[in-house]
Amino acid sequence: MVDGLTAVLRRARDLGFLGPGDPAPHLRHALAFAEAFEAIEGAAPEACCDLGAGGGVPGLVLASRWPATDMVLLESADRRCRFLREAIEGLGLAHASVAEGRAEELARATDYEGRFQLVTARSFGPPATTAECAARLLGPRGALIVSEPPSGAAGVRWPADGLARLGLGPAVAVDGSAHLVVIRHAAPCPDRYPRRNGVPAKRPLF
Repeated sequence: MVDGLTAVLRRARDLGFLGPGDPAPHLRHALAFAEAFEAIEGAAPEACCDLGAGGGVPGLVLASRWPATDMVLLESADRRCRFLREAIEGLGLAHASVAEGRAEELARATDYEGRFQLVTARSFGPPATTAECAARLLGPRGALIVSEPPSGAAGVRWPADGLARLGLGPAVAVDGSAHLVVIRHAAPCPDRYPRRNGVPAKRPLF
């Protein structure tokens, strides 16, 4: 499976969906999301959503590691969705699917609202945008795991009062080299969030 994933990530790189160079660091970084969640819960999630799945990191890697997890790769760009569907078929990941559309809209869809024990995000957007788009997707006590820049300070980039407005708990940095933060569902997401398409990025909550 590693060889297949490496080939898929190379194709993603060639298409411009991943950065240049060896895909191995992308693979390791994606596995860090799995290790962080497993350390918290002791098992794989029943359902996971990857926001802005683009080049398949971490979504395709997590789907390969967790064959019993209902994996949804959420992506708005048509070209990336086509790539992800081809990759899912080529890797034989029958438990994975692509949700094509805006996160602001899909978070309110009956099929996705409150469905996920884990939501992941890597380069999806600024903290406030990511949190607002993810909050309604999380089920009770679900976890949002986000990739952070090496110099990121979780308490500054993810203020507790801003997260609380969305029904989310405080951001907790994960030990290790992958620079991840974990944010838990703490209360139901208020009905007004997420706001309509583009508003979370244009008028961030924090």
